[in-house]
Amino acid sequence: MKLIYAIVNNDDAHAVSSALTKAGYQATKLASTGGFLMAGNTTFLICSDDEKVNDIIEVIKNHSHKRKQYVSSVASYGESGYASMPAEVFVGGATIFVTNVERFEKV
Repeated sequence: MKLIYAIVNNDDAHAVSSALTKAGYQATKLASTGGFLMAGNTTFLICSDDEKVNDIIEVIKNHSHKRKQYVSSVASYGESGYASMPAEVFVGGATIFVTNVERFEKV
């Protein structure tokens, strides 16, 4: 038995949730925030038999997409001032952790 933690950008959360449900997998959704951009994410918790883990990860991969986003960064110009310079970063996709489950009960 495995526990899958999948951290997904909020823009992809509905598609991932729908795809998991359609494929017959149950997931618990938690609101979360990333530390780098402080952007909203959704963390999915999915308990699964070992042999289904790769299928679940494929569903998540197929519905989580990386995209470019511009964010403000502060760059110094001389001694007297600061100006905001946009920086291009990639957001989206999914970060997935798989851990062993010692015990699972659904009561």
